[in-house]
Amino acid sequence: MTKQPSPSSADHYDRVESAIRQAGLIVMGALHPRLTGAKQLDGGTLILLGAGPDFWPMLKAAPEWSGDHPVDRWSTRVIGQMARDLGAEAHFPFGGPPYAPFIDWALKSGRTFSSPVGALVHDSVGMMISYRGALHFYDEFDIPEVSGVSPCTTCPAPCTQTCPVGALNSDSFYDVEACHGHLSTPEGQTCMTGGCLARLSCPLSAGAGRDPEQSAHHMRAFHPS
Repeated sequence: MTKQPSPSSADHYDRVESAIRQAGLIVMGALHPRLTGAKQLDGGTLILLGAGPDFWPMLKAAPEWSGDHPVDRWSTRVIGQMARDLGAEAHFPFGGPPYAPFIDWALKSGRTFSSPVGALVHDSVGMMISYRGALHFYDEFDIPEVSGVSPCTTCPAPCTQTCPVGALNSDSFYDVEACHGHLSTPEGQTCMTGGCLARLSCPLSAGAGRDPEQSAHHMRAFHPS
């Protein structure tokens, strides 16, 4: 990555976060690859971006909405331009193989953890995780400290009991066949129109501010009729 000049003031992170919010995204985590041993990166500062409450209306008003794969195409354009404006390098969780190691980056950010059913859980959006990209900066600058403690340690784990067919479970993690089978039934339409019941059962998932229409869009992409 070509070295870009970075602000020398201590508010670099705040300026980056402000630009991210204006784009309809949220910071899902931040880390220094040199200190955390993050895969694929040697140094600098990595900021993970996710879909915030403003993401869905902004996507629907964007030119990408009328074509195929609107979420990925919007992410490529918006995050790509943000990277150019901020002097960073953009990475995306799609477009492979090979794929960028977003799961490794997320776990090493100290804000994302493995839930009792194996799916990732985030400290502010629960299991309604949607990573849209990441910004990698050449410089190491200050980032917020995090506790690094999983919210699952004090949770009664409703995610282990909510799936109607046990597709997400604490033993085998994810039974994809059982999930698709359920979604094809009349009973499965609750998940199809509102989102995965197990993921929604996480107490922190409400923090995502997820529009059910957005969840339905992702469910149709996962399970086309």
